[in-house]
Formats: sequence, C-alpha cells, structure tokens
Amino acid sequence: MTQPFDAAIQAFAPALPLAVGLSGGADSTALLLACARRWPGQVRAIHVHHGLQAAADGFEHHCVALCQDLNVPLAIRRLDARPAPGQSPEDAARQARYKALDAVALGRQAPEAIKSIALAQHADDQVETVLLALSRGAGVAGLAAMPAQWERSGLQWHRPLLQVSAADVRNWLRAQGHSWVEDPTNTDERFTRNRIRAQLLPALEAAFPAFRDTFARSASNAAQAAELLDELALDDAQVVGTPPAIQLLQRLGRARQANVLRHWLRTQHQTTPAAAQLHELLGQVAACTTRGHRIHIKVGRGFVVRSGLHLDWYSHQVLLP
Repeated sequence: MTQPFDAAIQAFAPALPLAVGLSGGADSTALLLACARRWPGQVRAIHVHHGLQAAADGFEHHCVALCQDLNVPLAIRRLDARPAPGQSPEDAARQARYKALDAVALGRQAPEAIKSIALAQHADDQVETVLLALSRGAGVAGLAAMPAQWERSGLQWHRPLLQVSAADVRNWLRAQGHSWVEDPTNTDERFTRNRIRAQLLPALEAAFPAFRDTFARSASNAAQAAELLDELALDDAQVVGTPPAIQLLQRLGRARQANVLRHWLRTQHQTTPAAAQLHELLGQVAACTTRGHRIHIKVGRGFVVRSGLHLDWYSHQVLLP
C-alpha cells in the first residue's frame, strides 16, 4: 500500500528545474530528499538563515551536509528578519523568507533558471492556519488557508505535502535513515501556533480522527467561495468604477458593497479594512445622500474620504474643505 507521503510525491508534477525551500527541519528535509531522488540533477535547495536565534547556525550546517550528501546545489541567504513595530515575529520571518526565495530563484540565468519552488507545509500546518483564521474572525479568503499551488513573479509555487500529516512525514524520514534539526522554538507555547499544536491538535485527533481531511475540504470550499467573490468584485468594479462612485455603490446590496470595497482597497491600495472600519464606511456610504455629506474614515493603513462623487483613499490624513 502506498504511504501518504509517497503518494503526495508521486502526484507532484512541478515544472523543472525545481527549488526546495530547506529549513533543516523534518518536513523540508524529507521533501528535498524525495524530490532529489525523483528528479536527479533537476533540484536545487535554498536555505534562509533568519539570524533570529543561536540555533540558526546549526540549521545551516545541517542543510550544507544534507545537500553535499545528496549532491544538490545549495544557495544560502542570510538576512535580518527582526519584526517592524507592531509586526509579529512570525509574519516578519515569513515575509523575509519569501523575499529571499524570490531573489535566489529569479536571480538564476538560463539554462539554470528555476521554474518552480516547493515548500514543505503539511496537513497539520494547514489545520493550524484554519484555526488561526477562525480565531481572528476571518472571512472565506482567510479560511481558505494555504493554497497548494499558485504563481508569482513568473514562478510556480507548490505545497505538495498539504494532504500529509506531520507524523507521516517524520515516519517516512525515519524509514530513510535520515535525521533532521528540531527548532527549539517549536515547543515554546508563547507562540500561538505552538499552543494549537500542543493543546488543540491532540484533542481534535481524539474527537475527530479524520479532522485533517475535513479541515482540508473546508479550506478548499472556502478557497472556491473566495474565488467567486473575487470574480463578483471584478464585475461590480466595472460598474462602480475605480475609484468607486458613491451613487453607483448605493445601487448594490450591502454585502456586494463590502465585497467590492474590500477588493478596491486590496488591489488598488494594498490595504485591508478591519470589520469595524468597513461597517462604519458602509454606513457612511448609505447616509451620503446630500452634496455636503463628508466621509473621512480610518481604513486599513490610511483614510477613505469623499472626493466629489467618488470615494478616494489616502495613506495620510487629509484636511477636508
């Protein structure tokens, strides 16, 4: 019988050459090993040294030794991933990591150009992401969690292990006789993900043994719903215009107004309104029935204001006449 890990690798069909994001942990070590065996000579590894903890040097040494053993070229990027004020350490590290992966992959010249990047998040990671989204009151885009594949900057990105549990990944790696580096922060329950992993996942396992599969289906359903909402927002944006005309917005139902405004703010201004901010903005749009009605609301990282017959957004506070 084919094991879940082997089945996932057999189903994985990336464009080659392929780069694997290699942290040195069990998941990325297993993914690199499996890909290097399946596509010899077509796989590269990229390791990002975040510079955030003393153990990071040990991760790098493991990656160097592993890639030498597999005869896989390794690119190492060292960076300062300390968070900005108000930014979580996890978010800062994630954003810095993606930038580093992009830089390495896009920096290669043909015929060595990397066409795909594989990341090693697994089914447990997906469950944690869904639970985090639920705890924050996320909409369908947040509940869609992590996509299995997407394109960005001309690269194909893949997460081939999203249907494989953490235990199955480690069992497979042990069977190959390979070791990995355990991040000491993984047991630090000051981090929300670690509390979920230590406290919630065992309870879910006991109550709902198939929870990984059912959570994955829910995330997939949410992703489809989010795609439909994006398509509807594109259609409505054609009607209300960019920036949106207030009177045309008022002809839409409240839910469609919210959807197209979120789309406008995200795509045109790279900002996301909080639920309370969007609620206030919708109320002001509904009340805007006279020439003198003013709108000036903090939304996302800036301000939505009325500008004549339209809404506009500024990254700074503006003085209204």
